[in-house]
Amino acid sequence: MYTKEEYLSLVNDLNKYAKAYYVDDELLVPDSYYDEIFHKVLDIEKEHPEFIVSTSPTQRVGGSAIESFTQIEHKVPLLSLSDIFKDEDLVAFTDRIDDFDTSHNLELCAEVKLDGLAVSLIYENGILIKAATRGDGRIGEDITHNIRTIKAIPLELNNAPAYLDVRGEVFMPRDGFEKWNEQARAQNKKVFANPRNAAAGSLRQLDPKITATRPLTFNAYYIGECSDELPNTQYERLMYLKSLGIPVNSNIKVVKGLDEARNYYNSILENRDSLNYDIDGVVLKTNSIALQENMGFTARTPRWAVAYKFPAQEEITKLLDVEFQVGRTGAITPVARLSPVNVSGACVSNATLHNEDEIKRLQIKINDFVIVRRAGDVIPQIIGVVTDKRDGSEKDIVFPDKCPICQSAVERVEGEAVLRCTGGLFCLAQLTQAIIHFVSRNALDIAGFGDKIVEALVNKEIVKNVSDIYTLDEDTLASLLLEQEDKEKKPRLLGKKTATKLIKAIEDRKEVPLNKLIYALGIREVGESTALTLAKNFESIDAIQKATLEDLTSLQDIGNVVATHIVDFFLESHNIDVINKLLTYINVKSIKTASNDVEKVFDGKSFVLTGTLSKMNRNEAKEYLLSLGAKVSSSVSKKTYMVIAGEEAGSKLTKAEELNIEIIDEDKFIEILRENNINI
Repeated sequence: MYTKEEYLSLVNDLNKYAKAYYVDDELLVPDSYYDEIFHKVLDIEKEHPEFIVSTSPTQRVGGSAIESFTQIEHKVPLLSLSDIFKDEDLVAFTDRIDDFDTSHNLELCAEVKLDGLAVSLIYENGILIKAATRGDGRIGEDITHNIRTIKAIPLELNNAPAYLDVRGEVFMPRDGFEKWNEQARAQNKKVFANPRNAAAGSLRQLDPKITATRPLTFNAYYIGECSDELPNTQYERLMYLKSLGIPVNSNIKVVKGLDEARNYYNSILENRDSLNYDIDGVVLKTNSIALQENMGFTARTPRWAVAYKFPAQEEITKLLDVEFQVGRTGAITPVARLSPVNVSGACVSNATLHNEDEIKRLQIKINDFVIVRRAGDVIPQIIGVVTDKRDGSEKDIVFPDKCPICQSAVERVEGEAVLRCTGGLFCLAQLTQAIIHFVSRNALDIAGFGDKIVEALVNKEIVKNVSDIYTLDEDTLASLLLEQEDKEKKPRLLGKKTATKLIKAIEDRKEVPLNKLIYALGIREVGESTALTLAKNFESIDAIQKATLEDLTSLQDIGNVVATHIVDFFLESHNIDVINKLLTYINVKSIKTASNDVEKVFDGKSFVLTGTLSKMNRNEAKEYLLSLGAKVSSSVSKKTYMVIAGEEAGSKLTKAEELNIEIIDEDKFIEILRENNINI
């Protein structure tokens, strides 16, 4: 039971969170927390209708229009959707449709629920004359001058009706969001908490020139009003918009029956992380417009549509402590130790804090309640602090002035955001991380060489540099004691069987492609692509060692900073000593390419890999493509030249088919490689 005062307090909290997000562009709590309070208020209002106040967010659709913009009244209310979270809710929704549908043949238009900002676009005689935010569903904000800066939104339509009200979502793609935040951090400017916050903040700029710099796009999902006669299904109406030149999402699908609706939800959830935009669920709409009209609306939502939400990617938890880790380049990274919390299906107890500047920007303290975000395989991040929950026990985060591992002095190089240990390979952490990198899958790929094994070998001073890996014997490895994850348990022996397998894995990696060795050496800012460029232009490590700054900067994709790191690496005598020792154990293969015509057969053309390849892994396929001059992208677009599809390919394959992009299987890809003198 709740009192009227408790109810009013919850309503006040919701309105405060909504104003911060929609008006002030600040994220105080994650969406999942807001949803939890919102549904609690709904439950109270059902039990005590006498409590309901006009300021309750249940009595309106969204936040109020801000005074800086002219207000626009929607001719047709721009409503939000009811949320459902579990299969029982889906069954209840389809049962409700069945009550209205005399045919009892369930047909839904299924769409992804884009995580951006809902807008209405008004076209008169094919010309975009007005654009507005949702606002409170009845009155929104005039953002026409900002909408016109978004290239995805056409300013003029061909063969358009006299009047058309298009509803849709403005959002920021993930790649644009990451690039924007990366630039903002480098310039010590405000970063966005997430792509949705980025889209909302960008559309509320008073200066359209600022909006124009933001990587925004748009997908339509509904027609509010139209002067012409329209198709009689939701799906056909979206295709009609597409025919006019208005973008719609590629993952729209008509599903029939409850099982197909479930399959669509599960398929999108499974492929969520491969998309280049954030979604927080799927939207299911009755496909028949006649049935939509028959089912009608509640005060704030249509009865014929629901948003089936995914597990939350943001949650609130407590920051218990901050530890400082030392990487292979000496970078000292603050890592947050959190009270364990389930985020997007995974238990999260650690999160990155990036660097000292990020901590200052977040104004975060130990014992704060923080908002943690996790998207797919991305390392969990702290994106905000819930300052309302502070109780005075919070403590400042103090960065060390000495390396936490070797006690060497730390330094901050001008122009860099990170602190670095000056101990070099004297620091066990840097040596450990250097060896972990050396044996990793994308480097020398020595199977079975786990982090615990490396740590034990370094701590026992059995391995003092990467060349010592090739001096290991079975007896030494078999008797190695490994620390357990549970520190209270006794260390365990590696054992004879595992040692034998590891020695064989080391032996199998005594013939190494030049690009793999370059990458494995861990030269600062030399990734796989740069390593491949170096290997294609130099026949040996010795040739790279002798290269000048001018030689290196003349190569494609190698700038002055990276070239300087390469030159500096080979000026260090201890690096040369390690390389010379390595070369006594391994045989380095130069990368052989045919003529320039063959080498550049796919020069500048964009490829996308999707699904599971059975005869090579993704990294190998990527290297083959790079060696032929191709670019490898993570998402399909009109610029994609070809898609290589393995087994269980998902949404990328579907989009490629819709865009009529050439699709080949793994066998055809291997055939192409062999035609270009690449044997696998």
